[in-house]
Amino acid sequence: MSKKLLLLFALILAACGQGNEPLTSGIEVQVFVGPMCPVVQVGVECPDQPYQATLTVLNMGGKEILQFETDEDGTHLVNLPPGDYVLRPESPQGSLPYAGEQNFTVLPDQITQLIVVYDSGIR
Repeated sequence: MSKKLLLLFALILAACGQGNEPLTSGIEVQVFVGPMCPVVQVGVECPDQPYQATLTVLNMGGKEILQFETDEDGTHLVNLPPGDYVLRPESPQGSLPYAGEQNFTVLPDQITQLIVVYDSGIR
């Protein structure tokens, strides 16, 4: 490969990386599902478990902004501009587990922490 072609390739790669803006505002989501035990007993812990879920971010007018899936540990970090939003947890086939929508605000240069708890339906 010629030196000019290698230089051109290096410049193209460098230019591609310049469009990535650092995460300065957005949300950090942590998702759980519970209860996980059919019978809760005094002195026996039964914590909610991390849950991999699909979540949708809407603007306050109900328009979908983006949809994402959390990692296996139930977490995800999303870059969002400052503003007011609605987080809609998606349920498989519209059934259990289920979690309700929540309104949230992203402030400039801040990461908003959100916790979503899906109801497993176990009682």
